[in-house]
Amino acid sequence: MSDAGIPAGAKRPSRAERWFVTANAAIVVAALAVMAVVVGWNVTLRFLTNHSLPWADEVARYTMIWMVFLGAGLALREGAHVALGSLQGALPPRVAWALRVAVLALLLIFFLVMIWMGWDYMQRARFQMSAALRLKMSWVYAAMPVGFALLSVHLLLIAPRYLRAGFDTDPAETHP
Repeated sequence: MSDAGIPAGAKRPSRAERWFVTANAAIVVAALAVMAVVVGWNVTLRFLTNHSLPWADEVARYTMIWMVFLGAGLALREGAHVALGSLQGALPPRVAWALRVAVLALLLIFFLVMIWMGWDYMQRARFQMSAALRLKMSWVYAAMPVGFALLSVHLLLIAPRYLRAGFDTDPAETHP
């Protein structure tokens, strides 16, 4: 192992990739903080005054939606989504590699289709307004195409490592 925690011979993620992952994670953490503050504030206000903020539920719900879509790419990098890793391990190396190529291709196609469908859904909702915030629902539904675009970028960034070894890699390789 090198002093940076990267296995000898492993390619260190680029500065741009490290920045991208760090920025993505920071936005997800900020969304979680906003959601926690709004919900905490609303619970406290309800406990102390028996009244709640009429917009708090919407803010929490929409923040959660964005947080899930923005964080899905980070989970993908970790191999944290549902997978059949034991199947890959039972196959001969060349067949396992071909399976990984097929998985990458199918995921990328699925993500691109979901970007297109999310964009279409967002456009259809552009005149709908939320009840409490009077926010255009297209801003809420934009989480889908943005999230799947981020998933596509994360997938393309981890593709070389995934093709080499699947998700059985050193954690230092997935955490730039």
